Parts: sequence; C-alpha cells; structure tokens
Amino acid sequence: MNFSQQLIIAVDFDGTIVEDAYPKIGKPMLFAFDTLKKLQSEGHRLILWTYRSGDKLKEAVKFCEDNNIFFYAVNNSFPEEEYSAEVSRKINADLFIDDRNIGGFLGWGEIYQMLTNTAPPLAEKKKGFLSFFK
Repeated sequence: MNFSQQLIIAVDFDGTIVEDAYPKIGKPMLFAFDTLKKLQSEGHRLILWTYRSGDKLKEAVKFCEDNNIFFYAVNNSFPEEEYSAEVSRKINADLFIDDRNIGGFLGWGEIYQMLTNTAPPLAEKKKGFLSFFK
C-alpha cells in the first residue's frame, strides 16, 4: 500500500499504542510512537479512538502528548464535534488500527511497513557493561 493522499486514521489506545493494562497505562508497544510520528509527519490525521473516558482518557491523551503525538481529534470524527444521542458514535476514518481486528493486532513493525513501504527504524541497542571490554 502506498498512501500518497492524506488519510484520517483512527487508533485505539489500550492493546494498540500501549500494552493492555487498563485502567493503568501499559508500556508502549514496539514501534508505536515511531510509526505514529512518521504518519503525522507525512500529513495524516490521527484520531484517538478508545473506550477510555473522563480522567482515564485524559491520562491516555497526556501520555501520547508526552511522547510527541498530538491527535487531530479524540473519540470524535473532528475536533469540534460534540457528543449527542443524535450523532453516531462511529468514527469517520479511512483506516482503523486496533488490537481487536479479526486476526488480532499485526504489530507496529508490520503496520509501519504497510503504510510507508519501508522497514521500521531499528531500536537503538543499549550498550551493556561487558561491551566495554570488547
């Protein structure tokens, strides 16, 4: 897949951006923030689409912002949308990234490759004590 147009991408939080530890915030999934940053740098709009609400939602948004991910909208199709029983809760997006997909979560490495046609960035290896002696 090569996405030359800007897309709206809805992304789940628990089990997708971070390991599922609800109501706590789990550890970031491998390549999650790298992939989301790459998508944003290419002009795609990200929507946080999660079951979380209230303070737990605020914690998730802040966690993402602390990792330099700022969402176009949160649990809405666009920033100005206000919740009403008259409005469908289905988010209007071109793609959905969620751990509850049929077949499960692919992993951010595969998602990165699918969306960018490139290999994911390699995590920097930390030098251990014994590497000093090599």
